[in-house]
Amino acid sequence: MGLAGITAAAAAAALVFGLVYSAHDGLLMAAYLLACGGSVLLAVELLKRRRRHARSLARQLAMGVGASIGLTTLGVAVIALLLFVSPHDGLVMAVLLLFAGALGAYAVWALSQGPLADLHSVRGGLRAVGEGQRDVSIDTEASDELADLAEAATRMIDQLAKREGERDLAERGRRDLVAAVSHDLRTPLTSLRLLSEAIESDLVDVETRRDYLEQMSLHIRSLSALIEDLFELSRLEAGDIRWSVQQVRLDELVAETVEAMRAQAAFKHVTVAAAVPPDLGPARADPERLQRVLFNLIQNAIRHTPADGSVTVLAEVNGKGLEVEVADTGEGVPEEDRGRAFDPFYRGGDGRARSRGGSGLGLAICRAIVEAHGGQIWFADSATGTRVRFSLPNA
Repeated sequence: MGLAGITAAAAAAALVFGLVYSAHDGLLMAAYLLACGGSVLLAVELLKRRRRHARSLARQLAMGVGASIGLTTLGVAVIALLLFVSPHDGLVMAVLLLFAGALGAYAVWALSQGPLADLHSVRGGLRAVGEGQRDVSIDTEASDELADLAEAATRMIDQLAKREGERDLAERGRRDLVAAVSHDLRTPLTSLRLLSEAIESDLVDVETRRDYLEQMSLHIRSLSALIEDLFELSRLEAGDIRWSVQQVRLDELVAETVEAMRAQAAFKHVTVAAAVPPDLGPARADPERLQRVLFNLIQNAIRHTPADGSVTVLAEVNGKGLEVEVADTGEGVPEEDRGRAFDPFYRGGDGRARSRGGSGLGLAICRAIVEAHGGQIWFADSATGTRVRFSLPNA
C-alpha cells in the first residue's frame, strides 16, 4: 500500500466525511488514518530491516500481523479518547477491532501453513542433494509458484544426476583408455628395448641381427599405427576435421575398396566380394572417411575369418536412408560384448580385443565417422560369423 496509498485514503475519507458531516470531522478522520497508517508502515519497515534476525517466515508473519493489530487498536483507543467517545462505545470498538484482528491473524496463520510446508519440503530436498543424495523428489500440496519451484528443483536434481553419471562414465572411460593405451604401448616398447640391447651387445650374429631389425621395424609400424589412430579418433571426437560431404555412389566406392583389400584377403585365403546393386541411389557422405570405415570393417572381418571363409559387403535402401553391411564367416562377437565393442580398446569377456593384430581403435573410429554423418552402426543378428551394419543418409 505504501505512504502514497495511505495519504490517498486519508484524503478520500476527509472529503467524504467533510461532505456528509463537517470539515472538522473530515480532518479528524484524515488525521486518524494518517496516524494509524503511518505507525503501521513505520513498524513494517522496522520489521523488514530486522528480517535477517527473524529466521522464520512464520515468525515474520506473526510479528507483522501483531504490529498491525496492536498499533491499530492503540490508534482507535487514542482517537476514542480525543473524540470523547463514551467508555461503552470505545470498548465496543476495541472488542470489534481485536476480534477482526484475531480473525485476520488466524486466516494468515492457517493459509500460511501450506506454503510453509512446501518451503520446508523444497529446503529439505535441496539439503539432501547438498549431502550427496540424487534420488530426491520434491513434492508440494498445491499448484502455485512453490509447486513450480519444486518441479524446477526436481528437474535440476535429475539433470545433475544425469550429468554426474555421464561424467563418471566419461572418467571411467578415460581411465580405461589410459590403461589400454599403456598396455598396448608397453609390450612393443619392451620388445624394442630388449631387441636393441641384444643388438648393441654384439652377442648375436648377422642373421639374427637382421631378424631382430625386422621385428623392431614391425613394432615401430605397430606403434605408429596406434598413435595415428589415437590422433584421428581424438580429432573426430573433438570435431576438428573438415568434411567434404558430397553425393557418393556406393557401388563404385565399395567395389574400389574391396579390390584394394583382395591381396590381404588372398594372403589369408579368404574370399572378399561386393554385392551392391548398380541402381542404388547415392549416399550423402565424405567419400574419404566413408572408405576409411569400409577399410576398417573389411580388414577386421578378414582378420577374424578363418581360411576358406568369406567376407561380403552389401548395401541397400532402408526407409529414408541407406544401410551398408560387412558380413564374415568368422568366429562372431558374443552378445554380451556387442554393446561395448565399439569402445576404444575394449576387451571382450575372454580378455582379448576383437581387433587383435590392429590398433584396437578401428571400430571406435568407424562409429565416430558414421555418427558424424548422422548415421548409426551396430551388430546385426547372425547365425554364423559377424554382421556389422551402418546407416547413411541418402542424397
